Amino acid sequence: MNPRSDRDVFQELTHLTTEARNPRSVNLDRMSAGEILRLISEEDHKVSEIVAAELPYIEQAVSLVVESFRSGGRLFHVGAGTSGRLGVLDAAECPPTFGSDPSMVQGVMAGGERALVRTVEGAEDDAEAGAKAIREHRVGAKDVVLGIAASRRTPYVLAAVAEARVRGAKTVYLTMNPRDSIDFPVDVAICPVVGPEVLMGSTRMKSALAQKMVLTMITTTAFVLLGKTYENMMVDLLATSAKLRERGKRVVMTVTGADYDRAAAVLKAAGGSVKTAIVMIQAGVEAGEATLRLARAGGFVRKAIEAGEPGGGKPGDTE
Repeated sequence: MNPRSDRDVFQELTHLTTEARNPRSVNLDRMSAGEILRLISEEDHKVSEIVAAELPYIEQAVSLVVESFRSGGRLFHVGAGTSGRLGVLDAAECPPTFGSDPSMVQGVMAGGERALVRTVEGAEDDAEAGAKAIREHRVGAKDVVLGIAASRRTPYVLAAVAEARVRGAKTVYLTMNPRDSIDFPVDVAICPVVGPEVLMGSTRMKSALAQKMVLTMITTTAFVLLGKTYENMMVDLLATSAKLRERGKRVVMTVTGADYDRAAAVLKAAGGSVKTAIVMIQAGVEAGEATLRLARAGGFVRKAIEAGEPGGGKPGDTE
C-alpha cells in the first residue's frame, strides 16, 4: 500500500461525514453545562434509529459469524483508537456472558495492548502492521474479520481487511460514513451514518455509541442462535465470581421453580453448569443424561428438555 502525503490525508478528511462540523454546536464554547449536556443527549438519541436502518446489513453479518462459529471459525474485531478499544471490549465480554472460548471472538487493536490505555502515536497509519496482525493470528477461510473505522479510511484497518480477504476470510466493515464511500471489496458493509459529532471529529461520541450497539447486536445474536441462552437468560455463563455464581442459581430457580438450596445442590451435581442443572430438573434426569441430551441437541436447552417428550426434538435437531 503506497504511503500518502499529509496533503492527501487532508483532502480525504474534508469529504468525510465524521469530520464535518455540526451546525447545532457551533457555539459550544458559549453554552452552559446544562445546555451542552442537553445537546449531547439530543444528538445521542438519533443514533438508535440510524442503527435500526442498518439492521438488514447487521443481519447479514450475523449470518456470516454464525456460519463461521459452526464451522470452527473465529470472529476478529479490528480497529484503532476508540474503534479498536470497543472491539477489544466486546470480545472480552463474550466469554463471561456466553461461556464461549476466548478464541472465538478476538479484538485486534492498532498499537497492541499498550494502546488500550494510552494512545500509540501513528499506530492507525501503520498499514503493514494491520496486515501482519492478520497473518500472526493465522486468519483463514473459516474466519470473519470485522473492520471498525468510524472514518472508513484507517490504514491499519483497511490493510487488515484486505489481508483477510487474500487469506479467504469473510469480511465485514463498520463505518459511520456512507455506503457509497466503500470503494474496496467487503462481504458486508454496515454504515450507520450518525452525522457530525457535537465536538467536531470526536468519534468517541455518537460514532462510538453506534459502534458499541452494532458490535453488541452481532455477537449477542450470534450466540443466541448457537444455543447460549434459554428464553432470555444467560445459561452458559462462567461462574468465575460470587456474583456470577449467584446469578447462575437465580437462573436455575427462575426457570425451574426450585428453591435456593435445591438449585445450589443440583448445580453442584451438574459441575456448575447452569444448562445441565436446568435439564436435570426440568427433564427429571441425572447429570450424565442431561449432558448427553445437551450434546445431542447442539447445546440448546429447550431441545434437550424436549428430547424425551412425545413429539420432542430429535437428537441433533438444532434448527
